[in-house]
Amino acid sequence: MNNDIEASSVQAAARHAVMITLPLFEMARMRAANTARKHPAQGFAGDSPSSRMRWLNQFTHTRRLRSPDDKEVVTPNNDTLFTNAWLDLSEGPVVIDVPAMGQRYWVLGFLDAWTNPWAYAGRRMTGCEAQRLFVHGPAWRGNVPAGMHEISAPSNDVWVIGRILVDATAQDLAEVHALQDRFALLRMDGTPALSRIDTLIDERGAGVPQAQEYARVVDTMLARNPSAHPLPAWPIAPELLQQALGDVYTELRDVAQSSELGGGWTTAVNVRDNFGDDFVTRARIARNWIGTLGIDEAMYIMAEVDEQGLALNGAHRYELHFPRSALPQVASFWSITLYRRSDCLLVANPIGRHSIGDRTQGLLQDADGGLRIRIQADDPGQGHNWLPAPAGEGFYLTLRLYTPARAHLEGTFAYPPVRRMA
Repeated sequence: MNNDIEASSVQAAARHAVMITLPLFEMARMRAANTARKHPAQGFAGDSPSSRMRWLNQFTHTRRLRSPDDKEVVTPNNDTLFTNAWLDLSEGPVVIDVPAMGQRYWVLGFLDAWTNPWAYAGRRMTGCEAQRLFVHGPAWRGNVPAGMHEISAPSNDVWVIGRILVDATAQDLAEVHALQDRFALLRMDGTPALSRIDTLIDERGAGVPQAQEYARVVDTMLARNPSAHPLPAWPIAPELLQQALGDVYTELRDVAQSSELGGGWTTAVNVRDNFGDDFVTRARIARNWIGTLGIDEAMYIMAEVDEQGLALNGAHRYELHFPRSALPQVASFWSITLYRRSDCLLVANPIGRHSIGDRTQGLLQDADGGLRIRIQADDPGQGHNWLPAPAGEGFYLTLRLYTPARAHLEGTFAYPPVRRMA
């Protein structure tokens, strides 16, 4: 009996250590997925195209909206193009040049290696005029150059995840591409801030990692980004670590049965700038929605179950009804996106639609101005707003609210129930 208790205690400690360190691994995995192997002028960061070396301190851009063909980013949004940069501030501050953005929604969210969204530049915080951001690490001492916005990082590893709103038209895409090309990352003297890093990741994908790779990556990340919380069980024996990884990754993808907002809806992310000691929420977000921002910038409301608490599945048909007086309240925009539950990715469908929101062309309104959305695998026919679901497969919905109004932030908004149809 004592041996069983001791084994259970060891397993629990291993699971706890994985729950704490998982964001570090997922951030490293994301860094490997969206940093460049090759620079237009400097060539490959490593000695071959297959090297783990990547370029840092430069922007990379997505030029199209995410689709089911994109497998490396879980729960991707379908509204914005991404302008990303992974920073290494160990060699000194960097300057980010931002062009004038007009009235277009844009944001640069700054995340530390533990996924805490601790700073922002964008329409909400710094406006849409051309601007310069001065980003420095914790060891830097000096005066911020006049006219620049200071961004003080808690560690030297930073993910700058930018989102720029775009319509899926050739003209608007071209306009956003031109804006993206004018973002720049420089040293204080105006030279490019380019640097290299070993991403540590050998394999692409988003599945359960192998224990050896996980331990190697986490050890390196911990050396650069020490944990604010004790890790007495780390390092973990390989077999025990592999078991803990399988258990934790499965647990983090289990269907969320809670619906604290009613009607099947739950708050996926409820953080402003730091997760503190809420390790489970932080790990769940790192696993399923990495790169999410704080709620003042964007809220993520999720439904994995219907109003009866039953898991959403494409074998059934569902309807959402927003009365005219209860449409989402935002200063920027909102959208509802559908994902397959098994892999957290977008789902291929006959009409190529993955989300519906306030900018979707051709939506039909009720006579009173309300909005009904049919969520199902088969085409409901004319006269319906259809969000296609995967036939016979589990799925979930994410309602994104960019610059949400007080009713959402304070939890008083009445979300429409995810109603299963007969």
